[in-house]
Amino acid sequence: MLKQLAFFLSLAASTSALHLTPENWDAETAGKTIFVKFYAPWCGHCKAMASDWEKLMHEFEGSSTQLVAEVDCTAEANESLCNEQGVQGFPTLKYGDPSELQDYEGGREFNILLSFATENLKPMCGINNLDLCPKSKKEEIEKLLAMSADELAVAVETEEKKIQEAEAKFQGEVEKLQAQYEKMSAELEEAKKAAGLGLLKSVLAKKQAGDAKDEL
Repeated sequence: MLKQLAFFLSLAASTSALHLTPENWDAETAGKTIFVKFYAPWCGHCKAMASDWEKLMHEFEGSSTQLVAEVDCTAEANESLCNEQGVQGFPTLKYGDPSELQDYEGGREFNILLSFATENLKPMCGINNLDLCPKSKKEEIEKLLAMSADELAVAVETEEKKIQEAEAKFQGEVEKLQAQYEKMSAELEEAKKAAGLGLLKSVLAKKQAGDAKDEL
């Protein structure tokens, strides 16, 4: 009984690792080169490649340096994660360093995906692979590693605040542009009405029709 329970617990843990969320993203991707499918359950193309992607995820399951996983972008909890990764359509496939993912534009059949993942999901410069980092990046990581947890938490909070301020500014400017657009659209419609172009065209058409009859 205990062996069965342990088996199902390990299975549940491995399955959850393949389905990423904002809560487990950092822990599951740390030190790994990843290949992620951002999808929507209702998407036809997503359904078509679902079984091949499932096989691919299990091909790399348990690797300490590679991860193939997926993110359900229709789940409310995952909305921020999908937005951060710039997901605009489904499926969106991305790979590489978790902090700098690149778009995958290749085929979606299992053999093509497996070949790509085998070739490209190699250890990269990172916290767990300092020997693969250029000198400047290595020094940057070592400086961060020397910081305390409290110092890092403050640094994260500071950077997040900068992003929030930038997003708020962006949203404010978008709203100004929208208001300006609506004002100019209204002015354009008023100008069209004031010109009486429709009436002019109607009178012109009547005149031309009358002239044509006179010629006959």
